Amino acid sequence: MKYTASIEIALPREKVLDLLSDPVYLPMWLRGVVVHEPLNGEHGQYGTESRVVMQMDQQTIEATEIVTRREPENLEGIPADSVVYYERELVVPGMWSIARERLLAVGPETTLWDSENEYRFSSVLMRMAAVFMRGAFRKQSVVHMRDFKAFAEHGTDVREVHG
Repeated sequence: MKYTASIEIALPREKVLDLLSDPVYLPMWLRGVVVHEPLNGEHGQYGTESRVVMQMDQQTIEATEIVTRREPENLEGIPADSVVYYERELVVPGMWSIARERLLAVGPETTLWDSENEYRFSSVLMRMAAVFMRGAFRKQSVVHMRDFKAFAEHGTDVREVHG
């Protein structure tokens, strides 16, 4: 199952990158995150493997995240016409996913965030259910992107708005 979601953020790309790459801000915009801790390496760096725990409704999900691409490695002084790439794999029992993020400066005060997502399921039942759940997966990605936009532009903290 694959889909793409995009959102424009009314901030310079450098500021968006600062907010996205600092783990201190994760709980403020990533709804349901309980734990996001590196098992090796540094948060957000190429090759880093992290333990991720998410709470969604009454379900707790534990996953392993691996950063598979970050270009450029140094996020400072990036030319405006360059694209920043960030890719990560997420492994949960029965499911594998990859998110390919692209951040583009579309103006001095505007950043376009494109997110291409792919999911694979190990069981036949989940593969069949995925056909009907595609919209729910995409909707959840869009919610996370909108939450980040609200946090980045207005300081809205999802923990205060949504409990």
